[in-house]
Amino acid sequence: MANTSASQEFGVSKEAETLSTAMYLFGIGSGCLFVGPLSETVGRNPVYLTSTFCFLFFVLGTALTKSFGGQIVCRYFVGLFSSGTLGINGASVRDQFRPVKRAFVFPVIAWANVVPPTLAPIVGGWILQNPNLSWRWTEWITLIISGFAFLVALAFLPETYLPIILDWKAKNLRQVTGKQYFSEHGEEKGSFWKRLKHTLPMSLTFFLKEPVVTVLGSYLVLLYILLFSFLSGFEYIFKKTYNLSDGMTGSCFGAIAAGATAFTLCAPGLYSWARHHTEYVSGAHIKPEFRLWPAIFTAPLLPISLFWLGWTNVPTISIWSGLGACFCFGIVLIAMYVSSYEYIIDSYGDHAAIALASITMVRYLIAGGMTLAARPMYEGIGVKWTLFLLGCLAVVLTPGPVLLYIYGHRMRKKSKWARSEVGVVND
Repeated sequence: MANTSASQEFGVSKEAETLSTAMYLFGIGSGCLFVGPLSETVGRNPVYLTSTFCFLFFVLGTALTKSFGGQIVCRYFVGLFSSGTLGINGASVRDQFRPVKRAFVFPVIAWANVVPPTLAPIVGGWILQNPNLSWRWTEWITLIISGFAFLVALAFLPETYLPIILDWKAKNLRQVTGKQYFSEHGEEKGSFWKRLKHTLPMSLTFFLKEPVVTVLGSYLVLLYILLFSFLSGFEYIFKKTYNLSDGMTGSCFGAIAAGATAFTLCAPGLYSWARHHTEYVSGAHIKPEFRLWPAIFTAPLLPISLFWLGWTNVPTISIWSGLGACFCFGIVLIAMYVSSYEYIIDSYGDHAAIALASITMVRYLIAGGMTLAARPMYEGIGVKWTLFLLGCLAVVLTPGPVLLYIYGHRMRKKSKWARSEVGVVND
């Protein structure tokens, strides 16, 4: 919706203005090529703080730009520096919480990743409906909120990556005692530039050569094709069908947020289930496949929600029917996020940041392309048939979590980096 207002100001078509969203997603994808390896070389904090500072600079540029070209460039760099948090936040969760506790914590973290993008159109829609405000206010609000978060992180965010912390402790001991203390991380990897040279190519290597990352990444690519094609159609699905205002159209995204919130409220139940699944003794373990159960249970909701919304999207059927479908979509979206990320974290341990960043890289690059393709689809064949095609693709994806549950351990055995199980002590 903000794209529509911006296209009018810059004198370009709505299709051309969609490029601003695509460039943002391309920026995230290309940035994830670097953030995972960098976070395992210099630590999580330098990546978070540096990328967020640069992010603020280019959000400011987007708010002030006077040309379409300037907006496109700034949006790309906004996405590029967003990757600092989007690419490695799951690895930070892994740094701080043991496997069983992650069953409680990660749905909350996933909620914080999934829900804000669905709340942004709500705020944006009502801003655009106000004749005294322009689309630029969406950028100013982003700048204010992100600036506050940056200051909090600068003051209180600790380093969480254990090998880097051990390097710091070894360096401090050398300075205090004069003896040659080295952490295993430092001895193994050598100097900063040597470690960086070793880790930097690993994002692409993981996606191309790691069976688990390749298979799960390909699955998530298809899921994100569905997601961004679906979200790009809200103007057609709700605004044009039910003749809604910009504010009310944006508010329809709240149904997805409500579904994601409903799943997150199940986090205590997931934690209890994980505790009962795991033996309470030293040396107990949890297999990564256990993390797939939320995805297995909710996967059928993906095609159901798309078919439901597509075939009931007529003015004579209540809008609440479509919002119910969006609610189900929100449930499956966050369930897939939780299962896939926890599976990767459990499988790759200390290298989870690189594995997660490599998957994030590919899915956002593909998603950027889909934002350009979605609008012509809705205009060409209509809401019903667009969602029908997306639903058919979702049917193909539905068995994915079950197949990964059955064959995942075999793929991990073929991996150089993946683990077969995760030790659980004192959870």
